[in-house]
Amino acid sequence: MIDLRSDTVTRPSAGMLAAMTSAPLGDDVYGEDPTVTELEETVAGLLGHEAGLFTVTGSLANILGVRALVAPGSEVLCEASAHIARAELGAHAAISGITTRTWSAPGGQIDLDQIRALIAPDLGPYFVTTSAVSVENTHNFGGGTIQTAYDALADELDALGMPLHLDGARLWNASVASGVPMSAFGSRAAAASVCLSKGLGAPVGSVLVGSAELIREARVWRKRLGAGWRQAGVLAGAGLYAIRNNVERLAEDHAHAREIAEILADAAPGSVKPDQVDTNIVVADLAATGKTVASVVAAAKAEGVLVGGVGVTQLRLVTHLDASAEACRTAAETIARLLH
Repeated sequence: MIDLRSDTVTRPSAGMLAAMTSAPLGDDVYGEDPTVTELEETVAGLLGHEAGLFTVTGSLANILGVRALVAPGSEVLCEASAHIARAELGAHAAISGITTRTWSAPGGQIDLDQIRALIAPDLGPYFVTTSAVSVENTHNFGGGTIQTAYDALADELDALGMPLHLDGARLWNASVASGVPMSAFGSRAAAASVCLSKGLGAPVGSVLVGSAELIREARVWRKRLGAGWRQAGVLAGAGLYAIRNNVERLAEDHAHAREIAEILADAAPGSVKPDQVDTNIVVADLAATGKTVASVVAAAKAEGVLVGGVGVTQLRLVTHLDASAEACRTAAETIARLLH
């Protein structure tokens, strides 16, 4: 099977497995796992922050990061299809007592006019207070898009004294595709998360970064939620290997995604715009094809290709290090034949 459902489906390479089995270990709840500490310090440094916290998932990193910035009973603003609003099962409300208001923009982009209209820092005792704005970069459901107004938003929030939360699950992809250093993105946010188990190919984990004080609070809440872990250096070793070996090669995934988009655009004009495929995610709109997402997903699976849907008419294909150029081309040609 060619699996392009997500870049989370990768398996550890031989080199990564070797790094995992040779990692020095200790009890991380006691702060004694040297490999976890090295990973946290490495990622914090890459993103221009004081400290980091290794978490089991990107969702947990976001829950902890948003909670550190937004008090219960106040709100965070984000784009309507952002991961924190759409794919974290209401955790920010259910766990942290935080409400969400959203703007909507093509590709999940920052819309400064809409955000300005939404921000309510202090409208008195009868309105919810806006405590932070969250941005996803790259934007998953927007098709792996890179945020173009990121610095402009950060500048405006700095002037307001309002923190920015960065869901940087695929920030590595944004950095490689744009040439902008990770620190240039990360340092603008008060709290930022990056994922190790997507494009970088590690089996588990994300890292939340921020000030030393913010990370101290997040560490307490991680334990409070039952997510402290012991000899986690086995997994941190995979993350370190991923950072040292699998970042620059993300450009290959981006090239494969662009080729997939071109093939699908030829087969179903208007379904996808190749020049808008920034990174490793292709979202094709099947509305004009007469095909349903469910039928295409099922037919593709019968032909040895796994893809997924992210909306009523939206089909998603995600390239990754376990999918070669040939495999991506075969998958695209299979989907194109089904759409034609």
